[in-house]
Amino acid sequence: MRDPSALAVALVGGLHAAARRAAVDELLRTVPGSVALHHDLSSAAEGRVLRTVRDAVGVADSGEAPLVNDCACCALREDLVPELERLAVGGTTRLAVVELWDSVEPKAMAEVVAAHAGPFELTGVITAVDPALVLPYLGDGDDLAEAGLAAAVTDRRTVADTWARQLEYAPVLAVVDGEEADDEDRALLAQLHPTARLVRVGSGELAAAAFGGFDVETAAAAQHPSCALLPQEADEAGVATLVWHRRRPFHPERLHAALEDLSCAAARSRGRFWLADRPDTLLGWDCAGGALCVESAGPWLAALPDAAWEMVPALRRAAAALDWDAEHGDCCQHLVFTSPGLDRDGLVRLLDSCLLTDAEYASGREGWKSFPAAFAPLLDPVP
Repeated sequence: MRDPSALAVALVGGLHAAARRAAVDELLRTVPGSVALHHDLSSAAEGRVLRTVRDAVGVADSGEAPLVNDCACCALREDLVPELERLAVGGTTRLAVVELWDSVEPKAMAEVVAAHAGPFELTGVITAVDPALVLPYLGDGDDLAEAGLAAAVTDRRTVADTWARQLEYAPVLAVVDGEEADDEDRALLAQLHPTARLVRVGSGELAAAAFGGFDVETAAAAQHPSCALLPQEADEAGVATLVWHRRRPFHPERLHAALEDLSCAAARSRGRFWLADRPDTLLGWDCAGGALCVESAGPWLAALPDAAWEMVPALRRAAAALDWDAEHGDCCQHLVFTSPGLDRDGLVRLLDSCLLTDAEYASGREGWKSFPAAFAPLLDPVP
């Protein structure tokens, strides 16, 4: 239940800067007593972060936040909470719209705001989208640093993977649907995040979305490979989503050899998978812009003793129960590929060819562990 005395806070983010600004401007126009708080990180290289507070009329206040550990996002986190507290104590602000800078991901900021809730409360997380730009941004494998969008010297993210996380984390997408967007663009957006509420900027519905409520734990669970709310099968306007689900584990060497082809097979792919030589480890698959990230996401529940299940979040247990197999428990391949012009049949053939053969499968878990550890350079930390 929302505390009516607390200042409502809505995050609006996304790499589509014009769409983001349009969404924020609509909130300022339609919500009386609203202000927008923005930290411009583009000057971080000069050792400063510029902060502005504006309302529907114009800039009401501005200042600088000191750089923290050469990290612009760190400066944002350190400065954001005091500014929200100041607005809350002032008592004249009904809604604080935090307009995130281009490459700032909403997850980190949402968790900061939620962790300091009291005088203020996180009531909405929104990503602003121009449908015509979804595919170009997903296909942009450049580092953020090359695009002038890095939040720190050590920032190694790419445009594509940053955009994918911004898009898929927010439960509400504020859509600025211009003349350049076509049916393929809209189909791609809908298939990438089918559970999102799409609100057209200018429809008058964005204000309600900003007060709709937000739970950071549920949002984080929806992104975790073990229980992610992955897209379902779809095919519309030349855009397709393939859901590939198998029980048999991958042969590590054959899968590793196929990674380049698989990473280029779709605009976006993600999910969870398991390798025969690491049968107890749940592995996450995250690919955008042709760049694939695979990482350990902890053990499969089937590998845990019964006593440890009580320590596992309820959403994780529920997801495992819905996909439980009598022989392998929750161990499975569950990968989802979304793209215009997707070669479904070719992709299925390639993925299936990476699974253990009947003879390999029959050797059992002890035999599987003798397969070449092809993923060790990706998964095992260097001492």
